[in-house]
Amino acid sequence: MAETPDHKKTDRTPEQSPAPRRRRGHRVRGRLRPLPVWWPLPACALLGLAAGGAYGVLKAPEYAATSYVVAVPGANTEPATALGFAQAYGRIATSSSTLAYAQPRAGIAAEQLRTQVRAETSPESPMIAITGTSRTATGAADIANAVADALSLSSNTAAKNTGVQLLLFNQAVAPTDPASPSAPLSGAVGLCAGGLIGGLWLLARPGRKRRRADGTVAADGAVTAAGHAESGYVTSLPAQGEAADAAASAKEKESVR
Repeated sequence: MAETPDHKKTDRTPEQSPAPRRRRGHRVRGRLRPLPVWWPLPACALLGLAAGGAYGVLKAPEYAATSYVVAVPGANTEPATALGFAQAYGRIATSSSTLAYAQPRAGIAAEQLRTQVRAETSPESPMIAITGTSRTATGAADIANAVADALSLSSNTAAKNTGVQLLLFNQAVAPTDPASPSAPLSGAVGLCAGGLIGGLWLLARPGRKRRRADGTVAADGAVTAAGHAESGYVTSLPAQGEAADAAASAKEKESVR
């Protein structure tokens, strides 16, 4: 009997039958692995490093120069009085009247000058430090010297009444290096800040979820009554109706006896 094409197809042994092809999707799924739980830490650290480095590169450098003014007591004035007036003059160093005197020499508007100068005093010495900031080194020195001269001139007009005179102790000089942080320093600060944020996120992250036998998902440590019942830990108590029926049947047995 001649074999038909259908017989030839069905006569193959299992060993000769072609192996089933695996889907490409299964291979991709098998290769993908879940990310570790600590992945936010390096991710935030690298993000902070990139942000800090970009800030240090893109931000224009800023220079700072400082001049010093000292309060000198008069012949009939106590040193403690000079110390007190130094604190007072330090407060008015950035006032509108002082900046109005300093504005022509500084070469910028008084409103802008207010944002580029600061004054600091010490409770132990009658000295005032006036610091000017600018994008150029010479500009920072000019701002500090202009405000120091204006403060000295305005305060010395009242020296006869106060008994204290302000003298320029040290003039500001143009700095050679900028006061703003460099790109490596700002990148290191961003790295530390990003690592700190990532560590805090790991500490404050919600609990990981686990899958129970019934297919539902619950957080770690969360115990439900249904789970206890499935595990056999929950024992059912007799209902009130069943207890009443049992008591009634016991009474009937006693009466029959």
